[in-house]
Amino acid sequence: MDILVTGGCGFIGSNFVRHVLGAHAQDRVINLDLLTYAGNPANLADVEADYPDRYELVRGDVNDREMCLPLMERAQAVAHFAAESHVDRSIDGSAQFLTTNVLGTHNLLECARLAWSGAAENSFVYVSTDEVYGALELDSTERFVETRPLAPRNPYSASKAAADHLAMAFYYTHGLPVKITRCSNTYGPYQFPEKLIPLMIANIVANQALPMYGDGLYVRDWLYVLDNCRASDAVMRSGRAGQAYNVGGDAERANLEVVRRLVELVCVRLDLDVDERLGLITHIADRPGHDRRYATDAGKLGRELGIEPVTSFENGLASTVDWYLANQDWCDQVTSGAYQDYYRQMYGSRLEEAGRDGKPEA
Repeated sequence: MDILVTGGCGFIGSNFVRHVLGAHAQDRVINLDLLTYAGNPANLADVEADYPDRYELVRGDVNDREMCLPLMERAQAVAHFAAESHVDRSIDGSAQFLTTNVLGTHNLLECARLAWSGAAENSFVYVSTDEVYGALELDSTERFVETRPLAPRNPYSASKAAADHLAMAFYYTHGLPVKITRCSNTYGPYQFPEKLIPLMIANIVANQALPMYGDGLYVRDWLYVLDNCRASDAVMRSGRAGQAYNVGGDAERANLEVVRRLVELVCVRLDLDVDERLGLITHIADRPGHDRRYATDAGKLGRELGIEPVTSFENGLASTVDWYLANQDWCDQVTSGAYQDYYRQMYGSRLEEAGRDGKPEA
């Protein structure tokens, strides 16, 4: 089938495009991407060369009705990844998150409604996040389930939750074959280094401070990107319309634990002193409204579609470190220019207040 992938030059989107073309020999992918700071066509340079007749890149905005409608008419399925996705950026400025995540999703839903006219064979997968559920207590054993009311607590998750509601409204009102995936913290190759794991790998290599919000004991469920892609693909093909599916890695870890393990993995590979690099961990002023814990129950995905994570956190983290170390040119390219300004804006004053090295770990 012809699949419209939005945001396919981004982190998860590019991995999804590569997965679909490799796993389904008859599928064709139309990749709609505005190519903002986190959308890099170089992420799919190999795909463009390997699948010239099955892959097409269209530069455009998900809010552009004139562009999106003809693309939707060509597609039998949509995998909607395009989004502003970084919580820190949403706190600093939320307007773009509403424009892309809410209005952009609405435009795509409208285009699908107009293009498909209720055809049962179509499929629209809206890729959401577990953050729409809110937060859990550190000492709790509770995990997010799909029936939990949405209770977002930062501008990013609020914009995603709004789009969740829109998607379900189009299912109930118009019969649009919408399916939602709510994914836990995803990591792996091609992730932009504003996110925790690639940021820390880069700073460990560069012998720079490793900024850690607050006490570093914020817990997330870590999901390897290829497991995320397998799940989204299965939901697109076999999931029930009008349903949400949690996608988790069954790998709860505190941020501090993740960073310490990254230090060990990088140091072993580059023959660096582990204790010296651990001393770079710098506790800085916390992010406003920082959610303490996310934990995802993905049992529904396993029961209905037979999809479970196959990559352990240890193996996934090691593979991710190896990829970033082997692709230093890619890292240098995406962290030039505007990224340096963003990094200084986000961490500069916090690191200064912490005395550069702040409170190093013993």
